[in-house]
Amino acid sequence: MKHCILFLFILFSVALNAQIENEGTTEPAQDSIKKKAFVKSLGNGFFPTKYFNFDLRYLVKYNQYEGVRTGLGAETNKAFSEKYRANTYLVYGFRDRRFKYSLGGGFRVSEATNTWINLSYTDDLQETGSTKFLTDNRFFQFFEPRLLNIDLFHKHITKLISLEHEFTPKIVSETEFSISKIDPTYAYGFNLNGDVYNNFDISSAKTALQWSPFSKFESTKDGVKQTKDGFPKFTLQYTKSFKNIIKGDFNFSKLDFRSIYQIGDPPKAAHSRITVVSGISGGDTPLTHLYHAYPPNNITKETILQRFSVAGLNSFETMFFNEFFSDRFATFQFKHYLTPFNISERYKPQMVLITRYAIGDMNNPERHEGVPFGSLEKGYTESGFELNKLLFGFGLSFTYRYGAYHLPEIGDNVAFKFTFNVSL
Repeated sequence: MKHCILFLFILFSVALNAQIENEGTTEPAQDSIKKKAFVKSLGNGFFPTKYFNFDLRYLVKYNQYEGVRTGLGAETNKAFSEKYRANTYLVYGFRDRRFKYSLGGGFRVSEATNTWINLSYTDDLQETGSTKFLTDNRFFQFFEPRLLNIDLFHKHITKLISLEHEFTPKIVSETEFSISKIDPTYAYGFNLNGDVYNNFDISSAKTALQWSPFSKFESTKDGVKQTKDGFPKFTLQYTKSFKNIIKGDFNFSKLDFRSIYQIGDPPKAAHSRITVVSGISGGDTPLTHLYHAYPPNNITKETILQRFSVAGLNSFETMFFNEFFSDRFATFQFKHYLTPFNISERYKPQMVLITRYAIGDMNNPERHEGVPFGSLEKGYTESGFELNKLLFGFGLSFTYRYGAYHLPEIGDNVAFKFTFNVSL
C-alpha cells in the first residue's frame, strides 16, 4: 500500500513538472495538433502529460457497497518508453472505509506482433457474476450508470502474468495466468460435498481471441491504426481453474463467446446493432465466477419513481440486480437507431428501439447458500425505446418486461430512466 501511494505521488510530481517546463514552447500549428490530441485523450479517459497519462476512470464513482469511491490512476506513455510500461491506481471507498489499489507493468517482446508480457498485483473489488473479455479495448464513460446500483461484490487479491499478442491486426489475443484470494462481501457459502467455503483461492489460466475480419488497418509512424471499424466481430474466451495448484480450491472451466453485428452507417444515418453473448461453465464453479444475465440494471425498490436511475448501454433495464444467476446462458440484444431529428445544427435528439432476450439455467443451485436467485430457463424478454441527447447529453428510456417472467404488478415490469450520451 505505501509503495503504491509513493509511486502515484512520484508520477504526479514528475508529470506536473514536465507540463510546466513545456508551457509556452510550442508554435501555433503545433498547438492546434496538440489540442486535438488532448481532446482525444480526454475522450479515452486520460489526462495526458509528457511521460504519464492520468487515468480519469478512478476519479469519482459510486456504488451501493463502497458509497463514493474516489482515487487516482496513471500509466506511462510512449514518451516515457516504447519498450516498457507501468500502470497503477489507488482508490478509497468512503462507506466500506477501505483502500484498493493495483500495481502493474510490462515489457515488449516483439514490435512486429505487438507482443507484451505484463505483470500486476491487485487488491480490489469485483462484481459477482460479471465476465470481462481480456481482449476488450479500454472502455471509458464520463458517467457509468450501472455502477450506482451494484451491491454484490467480492474482494479479491490477484497476482497475474499475461501475454498480449497480435497474429494480425485483425486477430488479437491475450493469455493470462492468475492466482486470487476471493472473499465475498455478502453472506455466501459454496457447499461442495458437505464442505462449505465462505472464502477460497482460485488458480486459473485464461485465453481470449478476438477476430475482426472486416475491419481495416494501415501502418503509420505511430504504429498500426484502425481506419474502418468493420462488422461482424467475434470474441472467444476460455478459462480453466485448477485445484491443488498454488493452493487452488476448485476445478472448473468456462467458455464465453460474443458476436457484434452492425447494419448501416452511424452516427448520422439510421443503423442497427445486434449483440449475441453466451457462456457455459462446468465443474465446481462458485457463484462469484458464474453468470448473471449480461447484465441486470434495476434496483430493488417498490415504485417506478424509486427505481428511477440511469440506463446502461447494454444492460437489462427491467431485470433486478441479483435476480438470476446461471452456469450457462445466452443473450440477444437488438438496437435500431433512427436517423437523428434534425431540429438544429447542434440539437439532434435520436430515438433508439430496443429488444433484449436472455435464456439460461443452472445445475445444482442448492450448492450456493445465502444468496436467493432464480433461473432463466423459460426465457426473459424486454423491449422499449430511448430518446437520447435531449439536454446536455441526457435523454429518457422506457423499457417493459413481458413473457415468461412478467410480474403480477404492472409497475414492477416497467423501467423508466435517464440515458446519458456524451462524446468528445
